Amino acid sequence: MRVLVALIAIFLIVSLANTRPAQASSMPETMFYQPVETDKNITPAQWQTIWQDSVKNGIKTVIVQWTSHGDNDFGGADGWLATTLRQANENGLTLIIGLHMDPDYYARLSELDTAGTQPYLENQLGLSLHQANIVRTKWHIDAKGWYVPLELDDWNFQQKARRDIISQQLRDLAGHLDAPLHVSSFSGGKLTPDAYAKWLSSLRQNNIYVWAQNGTGTRTLPQIARKAYLEALPCNIGIVLEAFKQTSAPSRKFTAVPTTPDASNTKCHPVSVFELRYLPWGALLRRQ
Repeated sequence: MRVLVALIAIFLIVSLANTRPAQASSMPETMFYQPVETDKNITPAQWQTIWQDSVKNGIKTVIVQWTSHGDNDFGGADGWLATTLRQANENGLTLIIGLHMDPDYYARLSELDTAGTQPYLENQLGLSLHQANIVRTKWHIDAKGWYVPLELDDWNFQQKARRDIISQQLRDLAGHLDAPLHVSSFSGGKLTPDAYAKWLSSLRQNNIYVWAQNGTGTRTLPQIARKAYLEALPCNIGIVLEAFKQTSAPSRKFTAVPTTPDASNTKCHPVSVFELRYLPWGALLRRQ
């Protein structure tokens, strides 16, 4: 009798296990990598291990934050960044290549009125288009997409006129590129969740891939507000899981420590993680 009861119990356990819904992967298939100059100290052999470990942990696509940062192009076609991105390609990783970033982007936007916004953004996106041409013709990297690192937020783009300007200019840029354009955004609580979602959705309708940061690392907004903004987003807007916790004050140089990405409120969305150096196999990047 005891044997029969035991067999029944085992049967029930196995049956329940087989009827449970499949668990989502703990790591998204897309991650960001934000190059900084000290990363040049990583040897090619160490980079090889980093990219191999990325693949082993389920990463398939890498969004590179930028390849031009102010006057720094990280050595150009023969530099350390181009070299390691070619390594990433060789390890089977799909690359979405970041373009030009003005280090004074946020300061400039805060200084400019609406009339001055258009020529400034036109110039910056023109530099990004130029960088895409350089990467395509000289870096010998198989880019499956392009990323504009000029992040969109509802502080600097609270005014509809400014949102209209950047939206039109991004559409124009996308029309000149040979692969899809990606952008990212974050909310500071200046627009309502519905208005913020409507803005991002309008960009996505023009075949621009939009990634919204979940804000758990910077914690600019309280948790209940972050939840409201994420839940308002349509399913075709990607969500960036921040794998860090900011330790610096807003007015100080940015510092952070790794933390487990919060995948709640991602529902049906594409998901990525920010960024490589805060992930376990990217720890070497934090020690440079």
